[in-house]
Amino acid sequence: MKLTAEIKDSINTSVLCWLATSSAENVPNVSPKEIFSYFENDSIIVANIASPQTVRNIKQNKNVCISCIDILKQKGFQLKGTAEIIEKSSSEFSKMENVLNTMTEGKFPFATITKIKVNDTKPIIAPKYLLYPDTTEAEQVESAKKAYGV
Repeated sequence: MKLTAEIKDSINTSVLCWLATSSAENVPNVSPKEIFSYFENDSIIVANIASPQTVRNIKQNKNVCISCIDILKQKGFQLKGTAEIIEKSSSEFSKMENVLNTMTEGKFPFATITKIKVNDTKPIIAPKYLLYPDTTEAEQVESAKKAYGV
């Protein structure tokens, strides 16, 4: 599935994303991720910095869900797909590493990368937009800033 410009923009404006995995025994795990980006036109890549449970789960069960949300706009996307752990020995690793190191300036070491091939997307939107259809993103951002003390 091709990632749209709107999804790529959402990924670029999200400070954190949340990656949900499940073990072979169907025990769920959700982990916040700070270093992530889209890769090519159909995948998300995530640096595995301190994620041993995420890596273990993906090796047991490749089905994942990742949510990227602009917390001030309170909009984003839920992306589902299949994940694989990319090792340094992979021919893809250095290209992905370059994308992620641009974000970290090399300050966060990571030995592997999670690559998620996206096969389903769904928008995430705060209930306020639905309950009050005249709400603009600018109003929502101001409201969120006040609520978060920003």
